[in-house]
Amino acid sequence: MVKVYLGAESIISPSGDAETCFLKLQNGESGVKKFSARGFNKEDFFLSAFEHRNSSFSQLLKDVIQQSVNKYDKDILTSEKTLVVISSTKGDFSKGYAHALTAPAKVLQNELQLKNFPLIISNACASGVMAINVAANLIVQKKFEHIIVAGIDLISDFILYGFQSLYALSDEPAKPFDKNRKGINLGEGAAAIIISKESSAFKNHYFHWLGGSSANDANHISGPSRTGEGLYRSVLMTLNHAGVSSKEIDYISAHGTATIFNDEMEAIAFNRLNIQHIPLNSFKGFFGHTLGAAGIIETAMCMLSMKKNTLLKSVGYDEPGTTVPIHVIEKSSSAKIDTVLKTASGFGGCNASLIIQKV
Repeated sequence: MVKVYLGAESIISPSGDAETCFLKLQNGESGVKKFSARGFNKEDFFLSAFEHRNSSFSQLLKDVIQQSVNKYDKDILTSEKTLVVISSTKGDFSKGYAHALTAPAKVLQNELQLKNFPLIISNACASGVMAINVAANLIVQKKFEHIIVAGIDLISDFILYGFQSLYALSDEPAKPFDKNRKGINLGEGAAAIIISKESSAFKNHYFHWLGGSSANDANHISGPSRTGEGLYRSVLMTLNHAGVSSKEIDYISAHGTATIFNDEMEAIAFNRLNIQHIPLNSFKGFFGHTLGAAGIIETAMCMLSMKKNTLLKSVGYDEPGTTVPIHVIEKSSSAKIDTVLKTASGFGGCNASLIIQKV
């Protein structure tokens, strides 16, 4: 079977690049800030947003891809054996709703001289993890030799007002898995990871993708399953696909949106899987919920955590807030991290997970 490697991670966020964000997270800092009068009725909300962003959606996407390529091999961009996969929930609304996803892909193909039109994955907030899994499986199937997976979403009025109408937004910094959590902080940013069958081209650290899968419980258009059924099935299939035991998992990067129902659902699923004792965190208290970019950003942070053998604090967590116990990381600390489980969940009952491991 073809081995799949991933690395060359890059992040562009309001809090800085990947290394800068790692250091801030290590210190327990929050990347969200109060933005006044951003709501539908001029309500204040805490967001992780670019305060002075000069680049367009397409330029940001192009920049983060080029940053990753610079850590790998620049020649792959124009190779027929290379594919770009874009993960985004809404795309670029400045291009109109009908072309919000395809328009940036066309710009990217033209400006980077890509031989293949980008593949777009848009399946709510599970998109990023699903995009990595799709890319890895295309490598296994020998469809391509190199795949650049890029996730991006920006905060628009449509997105902000939409979550506001669901009463899902918090008017204070998000507190994933905490007793006093009130909802999500939206975030924006972009990230890219290169997935390849060639390990020799990575200029620094890289990892194995061992397996991944998705499952949909079709519970509700916006509410997660109360029993964690979809996430339970996804992780179970991922463990079987990866050929590893749950005892080998050193750390879990959970979805952790800081909504009442999502965090409870994840805790129930992890208990059903008997992995509730494994250290876990949510990055949403730092990056906010970056929607289609979340799975890519958070997987990149997992890779840095493995590289630096550091369990990062789950920002915003103070008191247990789920009916069943989970091991939320309360303080950043050194630890040997060889194998990581990353999960994601989204509207419509979609769930995805993957396992990566040190080479």
